[in-house]
Amino acid sequence: MEKPPVKIRRSLSPIAWLYGLGVNFRNKLFDKNILKQISFDIPVICVGNLTVGGTGKTPHIEYLIRLLSPQYKVAVLSRGYKRKRKGFMIVDIDSKASSVGDEPLQIKQKFPETLVVVDKNRVNAIRKILTIEKEERPDVILLDDGFQHRYVKPSCSILLVDSNRPIFEDRLLPAGLLREPLKGKERASIVIVTKCDDDMQPIDFRIYTNGLNLYPFQQLYFTGFDYGMIMPLFPELQREPLQPLDIRKKHLFLVTGIASPQPLVDKVELITYNLYTKFFPDHHSFNEKDIQSIRELINTIEVDNNHKIILTTEKDAVRLRELPYLDEEMKRMLYYIPVSVTFMDEKEQEQFNNNILGHVRDYQANSGLPEE
Repeated sequence: MEKPPVKIRRSLSPIAWLYGLGVNFRNKLFDKNILKQISFDIPVICVGNLTVGGTGKTPHIEYLIRLLSPQYKVAVLSRGYKRKRKGFMIVDIDSKASSVGDEPLQIKQKFPETLVVVDKNRVNAIRKILTIEKEERPDVILLDDGFQHRYVKPSCSILLVDSNRPIFEDRLLPAGLLREPLKGKERASIVIVTKCDDDMQPIDFRIYTNGLNLYPFQQLYFTGFDYGMIMPLFPELQREPLQPLDIRKKHLFLVTGIASPQPLVDKVELITYNLYTKFFPDHHSFNEKDIQSIRELINTIEVDNNHKIILTTEKDAVRLRELPYLDEEMKRMLYYIPVSVTFMDEKEQEQFNNNILGHVRDYQANSGLPEE
């Protein structure tokens, strides 16, 4: 499994060194209890990373919801990145992505029974969640992208590492993509190497295992992505999902606003002969000018529009669905492709599931922690 070398902007190393001083100082304040971490009388499972950019947090949060929901009431707490409104908000299936964030809304629409909350102040949000009447109060909170939010002390921390950019080869911002030094991985109970290829060989697993150099108490797992059927973004206009064979000879326009589109590009290239791409920044808010640029790209291909498909991600679909300036023709072309997490080894998946379920069960049985 050949991976391109991690790109480091060495000219920015002096700035990265200064950035590292600040991050290390902040972490030491928490380590020495000068800045206080708060534990809660409820299991809080943090899912995060050490890098900027996508490591697959939302699909892993969704995996945990599917795992835990049959036995426990689950809440998801997110910052709601790039939302326009501030403060504590409970996400509803009819909420606007601009108000609550695209990923929280995606989660709520896929799991309507799950409590999804957004608040930049995670401590404040958890305290409000715990005031919910006991019958409705969640049994476990999933803290989305909270690895650097150290004011909350999670009961379990899951660190995600993108297999395409190993953290042990990376450098601090802005020379690399690390939010904090590699030492931060020591706070994780579980480390998951994500976006793994199906053709990973034993030597590839050893490279990551040796490079991460985890402690014996830390568990290491490897996951990949499984892509589902291609779903219409506006089912009232196009009801039927598409199988890969349905689009083999169609002209497919892949439009994304995610941090790491390459794994999706690699997947889509396997199911179409005619692929065109247009990428926007992560969490991009599409405007009328963006939509016009997509139209212009589509119009460069002189075939009937019935043979054209605009494909996007679930996260982008949430934002695109609420746009007021999509004409009916473009709506008919728009589809999205769902993604879910798969473990590279079935025995490891069973072990992971048992560890998470056991953690929640044991934490509840031994609850009664002081709040501060």
